[in-house]
Amino acid sequence: METAQNFLFPNEMHIYWTVMIVLYPYITGMVAGAFIVSSFYHVFGMEKLKPIAKYALVSSLAFLLFATVPLLNHLGRPERAFNIMLTPNFNSAMSGFGFVYAFYMLIVVLEIWFSYRKEFIEKYKQSKGFVKFIYKVLILGNTNDNLNTRRYDNKMVVVLGAIGIPVACILHGYVGFLFGSLKANLWWSTPLMFIIFIFSAIVSGLAVLTFLYLFVHWKRKLKINQEAIDLMSKWLWGFMIIAVTLELMEVLSIAYEQTEKWEILHQLIYGKLKVSYLYLQIGLFSIVPFLILTITSLVKFDNRIRNFLIWLSSGMLLIQVLLMRWNVVIGGQLVSKSMRGFTEYFPGLLDKEGLLVSFLLIFIPFLLLRAFDKFFPFFEKQ
Repeated sequence: METAQNFLFPNEMHIYWTVMIVLYPYITGMVAGAFIVSSFYHVFGMEKLKPIAKYALVSSLAFLLFATVPLLNHLGRPERAFNIMLTPNFNSAMSGFGFVYAFYMLIVVLEIWFSYRKEFIEKYKQSKGFVKFIYKVLILGNTNDNLNTRRYDNKMVVVLGAIGIPVACILHGYVGFLFGSLKANLWWSTPLMFIIFIFSAIVSGLAVLTFLYLFVHWKRKLKINQEAIDLMSKWLWGFMIIAVTLELMEVLSIAYEQTEKWEILHQLIYGKLKVSYLYLQIGLFSIVPFLILTITSLVKFDNRIRNFLIWLSSGMLLIQVLLMRWNVVIGGQLVSKSMRGFTEYFPGLLDKEGLLVSFLLIFIPFLLLRAFDKFFPFFEKQ
């Protein structure tokens, strides 16, 4: 019996989709989530989110520029990635991603340009030398700034934001579609997978914006726009409830059916994923933020304590989404195709796809975001 439970084929001894494939949907999730938050103001006119709208839009670009880096690092020949654009195959989901990514990049860049054109013109007039030349390039040599041009810029921002919302959902939903369409994997094969990925992406986008907004304002001793933060925390609370509920209902429906599929997944959940899934993802990093955000959303008390609790819960939800990506990507590969055994995986420290490289890939977009602050001022002067 012991031998039957631990049977593995030779080609299943190693995990081939490593932590890089965990980081890829994690970073793209923050891209889509941050863009959708900016669209809450630009498209739907939520005035309370105005102080955070431009910051959300530029954050989306910062993460978007690094969204494909984990994939390129994972490939043995990363230069071949351009083949999906040069020799397209429209029947391939992988090939489709290249075009969706490029189109989405164009939308984000154009929306930022129209949002900041007025600021670019002001910077151009105030600058000298090489910096002045950079801003001249950015404004395409056009220094016209009047009521009509500003109306046109605002109109284009709304149009691009409206187009960008479904594209952002497709960009991240496609990842869930890829996993959900793999029928050979019991942990992945579900039509709910792409929906779960979209809602968890919105959670990660809201969480990273809230986390950074409160951290930057605390560090720079700036006044926090309490209305914006309270609204962001309530949105975070709501989307977190939907995302976690969908994840649990998926598992509970399989458990209730009591098919042979559950016999395998039961061993996976209560075995290899017991700590990362049950104790951490569902337990510590889902229940605790839910309770915190419930208190901050329904109970009135001192804003300093409220903001600290919101900041803490947003950081915990960032970890929760990362754990969800880990448990989906890695957990699904731990099951043997024979259904009679499980393999092991944990990344090394200094490997090409190890923990150190993973930390750098997550940390670099935040450094880029800080550099963007010099060209794209996030917050209005107080």
